[in-house]
Amino acid sequence: MTNNAATGSLNALQPCRPEETRLFLLRHGEVEGHGEPRYNGQQDVALTSRGRDHYRQLVERLKSRPIQAVYSSDLSRCLEGAEMLAAVHGLVPTPLQALRELHAGEWEGRPWSELQARYPQEWQSRLDDLVHYRIPGGENLLDLRQRARSAVAEITARHKGQEVIVVAHGGINRVLLLDALDAPLDKVLSLSQFYGCMNILDYGAGGRVSVQLING
Repeated sequence: MTNNAATGSLNALQPCRPEETRLFLLRHGEVEGHGEPRYNGQQDVALTSRGRDHYRQLVERLKSRPIQAVYSSDLSRCLEGAEMLAAVHGLVPTPLQALRELHAGEWEGRPWSELQARYPQEWQSRLDDLVHYRIPGGENLLDLRQRARSAVAEITARHKGQEVIVVAHGGINRVLLLDALDAPLDKVLSLSQFYGCMNILDYGAGGRVSVQLING
């Protein structure tokens, strides 16, 4: 990872190789209700004004890169920013449902404090086994990883030798980063993904991934 990439400038980043696909993997900007932890999941939560500022900062950081495509979760907190990022490069983003956040089933939209109070056993069961526990009506981390992998495989197959923006969510980003680092899924909470952050991953032949930046 380069200090320049971490602090905003991407000028020192070398072009990706012809056999590679470079993903600028972004987390969406700040959303309404961010002050109280909750499972937003696949609910369509609006950006705050600060969240739009996060995207403007990303536009500035990426405007000089030779971006060939922009992909996004189809939820508005991602797609709105993806449209801003794509416009600078004369592109239109491709929305993918596979890039949505973890489906939290019956817990979607509900604050953590409420869930802890009303479902203490289920809450503890999830904490005890983040990988396999499936919230009623929702997904577990194995489900999330499978569709994240499929989405990235599709994108990288289309864009060899190109740089691509992907706008997604904290959960999606974390499982992709763990994959890239060859780390187990139960380490998912060890990776920070701030609103409006950038990760840079170079996908090469044979499943090789070089991580250039995390949470920058």
